[in-house]
Amino acid sequence: MDGVVVKTTLQLIAPGILVVFGIAFVCAWLIERKRNYLFWLAAACVLFAFGAMSQILSWPPGAGPNAIVSGALYTAAVIAAVEGILLRSGRPLGPLIDMAILAVFVLLLAYFFYIDRNLIARVYIQNFGYGLLMVIAAWRLTALARGRYVDRALFWVLLLFGLHFFPRTLLTVGFSLPVDRTAFANSVFWQALQLSLAVLGAGLALAILAAAVSDMIDDLRRERDLDPLTGILNRRGFQDRVSAHLHRRGPGDAALALCDIDHFKSINDSLGHDIGDDVLGEVGRLLRGASRRRDIVGRLGGEEFAVFLPDTNEQDAVDYAERLRIAIAQHGFVIPGGARHVTVSFGVGALQPGDDWPSLYKRVDGRLYAAKRGGRNRTIAHGLSSVSDDAPDRHAGHAGNPLAEMG
Repeated sequence: MDGVVVKTTLQLIAPGILVVFGIAFVCAWLIERKRNYLFWLAAACVLFAFGAMSQILSWPPGAGPNAIVSGALYTAAVIAAVEGILLRSGRPLGPLIDMAILAVFVLLLAYFFYIDRNLIARVYIQNFGYGLLMVIAAWRLTALARGRYVDRALFWVLLLFGLHFFPRTLLTVGFSLPVDRTAFANSVFWQALQLSLAVLGAGLALAILAAAVSDMIDDLRRERDLDPLTGILNRRGFQDRVSAHLHRRGPGDAALALCDIDHFKSINDSLGHDIGDDVLGEVGRLLRGASRRRDIVGRLGGEEFAVFLPDTNEQDAVDYAERLRIAIAQHGFVIPGGARHVTVSFGVGALQPGDDWPSLYKRVDGRLYAAKRGGRNRTIAHGLSSVSDDAPDRHAGHAGNPLAEMG
């Protein structure tokens, strides 16, 4: 009897570990309730633990009810795990498909117990079915294999977990299993199953927890590095990303464009800081909308903005700045009393060999200062200076309004 108690206790270790992981997922979900996938993963851990305890403790009693209940709990756990992992990437199967999969598994288990009693069939249905569900989930998430290290780890652990069901079942089951309950509990299949689920299950749970923590850290970093007024990077975020690009850059051109709103102090003083904030937000939106996906756009402070342009030479950067300068000058900024116009000045410079962020910024900032000193509403680069002739007429109906000043 003591030996039976010890053996049962050892078998309950794996379900106990899963319950601990389930509690960890619940705690993470309580911290970030918007991450619903954590709740699904917590449910998966608890459901699998209940399935294992149902089978180990023979509850409910009776071979048939126990096989159906434990099988339904195992299946629900795998579906919840797959759905949670897919939900994290925004690609869930959906409740209707989940319910259909669960119904198919339960019906097959019931058929091969009550109609065509076949233990081997039930073992293969569950193991191959669970492996297939996880492989399908990994296939839907192949983009993770090219993502961050934590996403790659999650992808490969999920794929390995799914694939291992096939060789393990074939090698440990073959085409016969002991029917006697005691002999089944002592079989190679059951022992290998417990070991693989404990090791790979814990590995998958750890990979998911690491991914969840990484997601939270990334969100905090984005909030830290984002300028709430304009929706683009703040000075710290912009400098960090440009410095990272400069550190890992290979061959290829790059350029920096600095932008400053003309007469912004007059806007704040005459119309109020609320209007000034609206102007800043709109300029940030225009810069973001005119930039490519790989460009880095930020607000460095006050009315100064910056755009880092990878794979761009100086002439192309000047053309980009000119298009933006003209677009902003022609844009109607909606304020109380009607639409008004505002102008900006640009300094542009190309990345040179040996440049780091401070040296690049200092050189381009000098050109921006020259543009401001030279009359505003212009772009200045090395040996190049331009000013628009098609800006709105500052004297036409805007007398005394600083938003109408064009330099």
